[in-house]
Amino acid sequence: MSEDFFAPPPFKPEEALAGLKRSLRDMGLSERAGVFERRSVAIAKAVADGAVLQAAVVKRPSRSSPEWQSKPLKSAADVRDFVADLKRKLAGWSDRDE
Repeated sequence: MSEDFFAPPPFKPEEALAGLKRSLRDMGLSERAGVFERRSVAIAKAVADGAVLQAAVVKRPSRSSPEWQSKPLKSAADVRDFVADLKRKLAGWSDRDE
């Protein structure tokens, strides 16, 4: 019996970025100058960088200078995990956190 395995499709950062942006807009975030915001407060950002997406999310929403947590996204699974984690964080942050 041969051991043929299916390889995952190659990661295409530009296509993944377009899908990520769509997901962020679906969460109610608006894009301004490459940063996704909720009520004019920076929440997330992402940019294609070679073979990966460089994504970042704030530790806590802040109108002053936000503290970013960066994460390289190297596969479709990483993108899905980033979106799921951000949804969880958005649900946990209340209006007074902003």
